[in-house]
Amino acid sequence: MKILISADMEGATGVTWPSDVLPGHDQWERCRHLFTSDVNAAIAGFFDGGADEVLVNEAHWTMRNLLLERLDDRAQLLTGRHKALSMVEGVQHGDVDGMAFVGYHTGAGTEGVLAHTYLANSITGVWVNGVRASEGLLNAHVVAEFGVPVVLVTGDDRTCEDARGYAPRAHGVAVKDYVSRYAAVCRTPARTAADIRAAAKDAVVLAVRHAPVREAGPFTVELEFDAEHLVGAATVVPGVERTAERRVAYVSDTMYEGIRCFKAVTTVVSAALEEHYG
Repeated sequence: MKILISADMEGATGVTWPSDVLPGHDQWERCRHLFTSDVNAAIAGFFDGGADEVLVNEAHWTMRNLLLERLDDRAQLLTGRHKALSMVEGVQHGDVDGMAFVGYHTGAGTEGVLAHTYLANSITGVWVNGVRASEGLLNAHVVAEFGVPVVLVTGDDRTCEDARGYAPRAHGVAVKDYVSRYAAVCRTPARTAADIRAAAKDAVVLAVRHAPVREAGPFTVELEFDAEHLVGAATVVPGVERTAERRVAYVSDTMYEGIRCFKAVTTVVSAALEEHYG
């Protein structure tokens, strides 16, 4: 049995503000240890529950944040950027039985610690077929197309609530409680490690590959930006059309195609930002 962990950082233990997750900051260096601790707890729990293999896919920012030298020796780490499926790279090879979202967060425009969708700012909302979408929901659609269930989600309490909408059977672990976008009531690393490990162990029974979900599409993905000029940038991507002054939309038959288009849009939009004015 193989488990794939998609590891993001904003939802890690103790993380509450940008310096905690932005490479190069002293706080980031400190929080890398907390992030690695959460991932190690999930790895240990999955092996406790009977998993044979665990692959961790780095999913935050530069995708080079976890401390390999401190990672559980039984796991392997997929690190670095420019991966075809970004946050869920590795699910497409047909050998993954269960998916875990560790350190996840809520989507742009919603309540949650460091809430955003792909871009830290600029995007104020994302909808899939009319449903407001977090990265968790987007990625859950992708992995479903490969027959892989989401079995574990960790992050703040709002993230666990969000996950009940796209992975109702998954075990959720809140490592902190939302107070504001930059504040939370945090559990200690010892407590969160124990909670994550226990949940991962129990979640292994849900790691059963099923028939790929093909009938969910087509998907209409809509993005709202905080500035009008970003619409002009986004519509450079073929198939992406303006739907309002600050909105664009596109349609994909599958979410495999949809997430790749989403990645293209966010890459182009990032290049259209200017200092201070965004």
